Amino acid sequence: MSLLNKEELRRQIREGKEISLDGILDEFKGLLKEALQTASEEELTAHLGYNKYQPSDNPNYCNGHSKKTLKSKYGEINVAIPRDRDGSFEPQLVKKRERLLDGSEDLILSLYTKGMSVRDIQHHLDDLYGYELSEQTISNITSAIIEKAKEWQNRPLEAIYPIIFMDATVLKIRVDRVVKNIAAYIMLGITLDGKKEIIGIWIGENETSKYWLTLLNELKNRGVEDVLIFAIDGLNGFNQAIQAVYPKAEIQRCIVHQIRSSLRYVSWKDRKAVANDLKAIYTAPTEEDGQLALTEFNDIWGKKYPHITLSWQSNWNELATFYKYPEAIKKLIYTTNPIESLNSNIKL
Repeated sequence: MSLLNKEELRRQIREGKEISLDGILDEFKGLLKEALQTASEEELTAHLGYNKYQPSDNPNYCNGHSKKTLKSKYGEINVAIPRDRDGSFEPQLVKKRERLLDGSEDLILSLYTKGMSVRDIQHHLDDLYGYELSEQTISNITSAIIEKAKEWQNRPLEAIYPIIFMDATVLKIRVDRVVKNIAAYIMLGITLDGKKEIIGIWIGENETSKYWLTLLNELKNRGVEDVLIFAIDGLNGFNQAIQAVYPKAEIQRCIVHQIRSSLRYVSWKDRKAVANDLKAIYTAPTEEDGQLALTEFNDIWGKKYPHITLSWQSNWNELATFYKYPEAIKKLIYTTNPIESLNSNIKL
């Protein structure tokens, strides 16, 4: 397809191009479903002693699938678990009478996260199965999952994304046999059709502009030619990488994170008043009104909390991008960060 003119895309968004965020968890549920079904197929192969493409004298064989609905923190997941002819197959990851994924979602999601080593994935599968399966079966499941994960991680992307969000979430996973909170960076894209797409998930490590440059060049190689707006947290060096790879893209720093940072060192008795006066800045109808509200904020709180005004002033160019867009887009990129919503849903 030919690239849209950047101004035409900007015009469409300013005129209220509809962007839907319904079903934001669907792709995550899809990854869980694929991992569960892939693992179960390998379990059955180990149980039968041969795969479905091999001839065998074993009178027992694959006999279709059993459909069931599992409850997870991402919502309900419909899976199809293979069964055998004589009913002797007892799946371990999704047991016959289980209807609940009890806290294993982070481990399963981590299997699709770029930056995981084969050893890490194998250890995670050991944890999921509780060492119920042989080393060879775990190795086979690892290989099958990795093949699916690489296919997902390297799939072609859209040529244009009006908006890309990038933020960190925390996955509770086992690393070197110790459960740790690991920062995983989720990139969410809004397509020209107004739909959302999880572009990728990366384990954060040495987050410098060089790291982000590698990540963004990966997007280029997967087909992303242009981005109108990057909505990001203040990730160290990420704005410089954006400017290098997508020099015409606009950057909107997340207002939610900016407010949290501003309130971090505010005394409890002042927090409500400070937050209310900050609200006048990001709800102002124009950038000029926002700057005036920031000046008024400084007149009231500047002596007591000088770091707040300084932070807003030094980051103003990236905080003020949203002013040029209509109300629906403003709310989308400065307060309703979809990844923030995703994270809050995941942690319920």
